[in-house]
Amino acid sequence: MAPATQSAFDPKAFLASVGAGRSTMKMRAGQVIFAQGDSADALFYVQKGRVKVTTVSSQGKEAVVAILGLGDFFGEGCLAGQPLRISTVAALADAVIARLDKAAVIRLLHEEPAFSELFTAHLLARHVRMEADLIDQLFNSSEKRLARLLLLLANFGKEGAPQPVAAKISQETLAEMIGTTRSRVSFFMNRFRRLGFITYNGHLEVHSSLLSVVLHDDQGSARIAGMGDPDQDFD
Repeated sequence: MAPATQSAFDPKAFLASVGAGRSTMKMRAGQVIFAQGDSADALFYVQKGRVKVTTVSSQGKEAVVAILGLGDFFGEGCLAGQPLRISTVAALADAVIARLDKAAVIRLLHEEPAFSELFTAHLLARHVRMEADLIDQLFNSSEKRLARLLLLLANFGKEGAPQPVAAKISQETLAEMIGTTRSRVSFFMNRFRRLGFITYNGHLEVHSSLLSVVLHDDQGSARIAGMGDPDQDFD
């Protein structure tokens, strides 16, 4: 009789289960998962919902660093020797979060190639996103930055069909993320709605037509050359 073959390790099923070194947390909207200054001793994974990552400077100014959703890891600084958290992560809406002890993650990375592959893909995607965010901040107008952020929140460019933005993300939060004011975000959101790029039906729906704002190069070369105000309206 041929020996039974061992079933392949499924990292997503593993992350959805509870066992040694891992647990699941059900979080309400606004609940803090970890705070800036806490001990960095675990890795987290979003099973459901969205979370907001914020950082407060020594002068007390708060900035929204990222909004993460289904399938995203966070808290990976603990694996790079970070002793304390440099940001605060809180649930934007009801969320289910997997928590993995640092020692358990290190063991998985050494023993389970499937988990290592999943985590490496996450790190690469995060690096690409950060680089794109920097370019966006340096060269694009606030209108384009807002359009790109809305498309990302609706999962355009990711696997699967785009989805409504379920979490109630305030205009203040959107303004902090793209580096502008709430009034400008309100102005652009109203413009996008009039043009049919977005709709409100109890939740925000982002349509693919919003891509035209990101792809349209209005005075782009002048901005890059420093001859135009990137936050000036061009109506």
